[in-house]
Amino acid sequence: MLVDEAKLFVASGKGGDGMVSFRREKYVPMGGPSGGDGGRGGDVILQTDANLNTLYFFRKRSHFKAKPGGKGGSSNKTGADAERLLVRVPQGTVVRDATTGGLIADLVGPDAVVVVAPGGRGGRGNARFKSASNQAPRMAEKGEPGLERWITLELKMIADVALVGLPNAGKSTLLSVVSNAKPKIADYPFTTLEPNLGTVVYDNLDLVFADIPGLIEGAHLGIGLGHSFLRHVQRTSLIVHILDGSADDPLADYNQIRAELALYDEDLAERPEILVVNKIDLPDAREYLELLNESFAERGIQAPLAISALTRENVDRLIQRVFELSANLPKPHLSQKADEPVYELRDDDGMAFELEVNDGVFFVRGDRIERAAAMTYWDYEEAVLRFQKTLEATGIAAALEKEGVSSGDTVFIGDFELEWSE
Repeated sequence: MLVDEAKLFVASGKGGDGMVSFRREKYVPMGGPSGGDGGRGGDVILQTDANLNTLYFFRKRSHFKAKPGGKGGSSNKTGADAERLLVRVPQGTVVRDATTGGLIADLVGPDAVVVVAPGGRGGRGNARFKSASNQAPRMAEKGEPGLERWITLELKMIADVALVGLPNAGKSTLLSVVSNAKPKIADYPFTTLEPNLGTVVYDNLDLVFADIPGLIEGAHLGIGLGHSFLRHVQRTSLIVHILDGSADDPLADYNQIRAELALYDEDLAERPEILVVNKIDLPDAREYLELLNESFAERGIQAPLAISALTRENVDRLIQRVFELSANLPKPHLSQKADEPVYELRDDDGMAFELEVNDGVFFVRGDRIERAAAMTYWDYEEAVLRFQKTLEATGIAAALEKEGVSSGDTVFIGDFELEWSE
């Protein structure tokens, strides 16, 4: 079973907490602060694996959470960094943010890697806060919270040649004849409900063929699982367009498929193509073949190659032509389009925040200020004063005062409930 879509929840590890500690040794009366930093939380990373061909594994497991970093220790001991959580995916996996749809990565090559959830940094111990004016700081930082998010995975098959056409044109039969693939074959439309891959060998060379399930009118809009099928064509260098020679109007069928490809991705309209008329073993198809060739010639289209996948007539000529043409073709450009934004994992430009007042309660929201609150030891007065200075430096304090905050009012910074004090 080909599973080519999945939705995952990923959570990186929280950074380890920094420690408040002082050196206590005999004959060292002025030992000073010695609290160590916390270790970094584990990242969640995706890496391609050549042995995987589907996303089926993610039907069984969809939650991945990395471990937190170790806590800082006394004597300036730094906590251990957590190991990265490695999640393996097939080559050709497109990773997107599930909320925004923004592109995170397009994992094409072998062992391609992307960090989808960076681990939180470790909090600083009190030894890091020592200064000329504060020789014995009684404050430290908690570890930075990890990042939690939903992502989606889409698999686009990596193949050299795509077999496209209307349902029942004979794509699966051709693939079974020329390769080691064993697709389901029957004499009715929509026999193939998922793409099939097969390796074709010719003169010590090999190419991977992809049998794309039959496309119908409106496929570019997702009709008939159109999007699920069409995206697998985008990786291929060459298209073999198969027409049913026994159909009522093969020329109209050709125009329909060409339109669907162009409407889904305009680059596909320029992809090199070999046009094939199949089923010439049938009397009607062979009888009207000359008339069909004339119709294509009138429209400036090169005469198609007539074959019979069932009897294997001219199949060897087709394979020879595919390999000859493929030898001189560059691989399609696989990086994201210029107008397709790459999703930024974190916004570190400025300290953006939102302020809302509801029934005398103040709500402050913003990624960076919420992380700063989560990293504050509220039990230490120095840490609280430091957070107050952060509010002032970022303009949040001024915004609260402008909205009329006063001593005793409740202020929420994300999930943290605070009492405002002058």
